[in-house]
Amino acid sequence: MPSNRRAFLAATTAALTATPAASAAAAPHPHPHPTTARGALAELLAGNRRYAAGRSRHPHEGSARRHVLAAEQHPFAVVVGCVDSRVPPELVFDQGLGDLLCIRTAGQVLDEAVLGSVQYGVEVLHIPLVLVLGHERCGAVAATLAHLRDGTPVPGHLRLLVDEIMPAARRTWGRPGDWADLTVRAHAAWVRDAIRADPAFASAEVAAARFDLDSGRVAVLP
Repeated sequence: MPSNRRAFLAATTAALTATPAASAAAAPHPHPHPTTARGALAELLAGNRRYAAGRSRHPHEGSARRHVLAAEQHPFAVVVGCVDSRVPPELVFDQGLGDLLCIRTAGQVLDEAVLGSVQYGVEVLHIPLVLVLGHERCGAVAATLAHLRDGTPVPGHLRLLVDEIMPAARRTWGRPGDWADLTVRAHAAWVRDAIRADPAFASAEVAAARFDLDSGRVAVLP
């Protein structure tokens, strides 16, 4: 691990895990969460089934839960998702306060801030599962395909997004099926594999999934 990342983790750990002993002792323990990656993924998919069927429970949203979380947090999954307003992980997976550590960038694009945030979840909060969540009709993917197809300009900071998604788009060019959806799947899998390959996240399982805007269902990618 580079020295600057070690320093960041040390400083972040010291700042974000410091909890007054009296507050920690006085607060009741939060509602039990899954403690394994398999259990965490099963909980996410069960919540998604409720959401897709219109039977969301909207758990862990009351004032009592808020007061417990003021002292400590124990999220059971990291979700690396897209900023798209139609794909909020807490709603898609029918979870509440303190359940998920959500990191969202357009197109699930990785940078050092994202990786540092994932590392905080895995190493400091001991979260067992990292889930990369792509979705259909992603605007960042659409911009990438337009740029490759006809040279549509990509202004300003949006260029970073296109540059990061472009390898997945190029790999799927010419394959049977919808190019945009093939790119969504390939890019989510690439982000998953990049996180898996980093030793900073070795203690967690890393998976990728795709959210269908029409059905509301999440499917885990191979």
